[in-house]
Amino acid sequence: MPEEEKTEKIVIFATHGVEDPERASLPFVMGNAALALDINATVVLQGVGVVLATKSCYGHVFAAGLPPLKELVDTFVELGGRILVCGPCIKERKITPDLLVDMAEVSAAGKVVMAAIEADAVLNY
Repeated sequence: MPEEEKTEKIVIFATHGVEDPERASLPFVMGNAALALDINATVVLQGVGVVLATKSCYGHVFAAGLPPLKELVDTFVELGGRILVCGPCIKERKITPDLLVDMAEVSAAGKVVMAAIEADAVLNY
């Protein structure tokens, strides 16, 4: 009998940026752990957290005791994780989509709400 594919989903909201490197990194630590357990993982960047998806930022966030954010994000994407970035939040901060890392997907509230509703678990950092 073939092993069934896991379909559990988790959505992790990240609302902290460079001002709190630990809380900025933990969503990707948790996302990588979920992916390692064959759980579909989405990290949603909102508020100040959207700066983490900028090309000029994500390589410069380091939290004590954790891998660099760039390593965490790159691994997250390689393992199949999805990154949604709040469209109104980047607009408010004058961040244009071309300033975002390639793996970031600009999203509106409806897509985020649907991802959360479809998830088996939702975390917030």
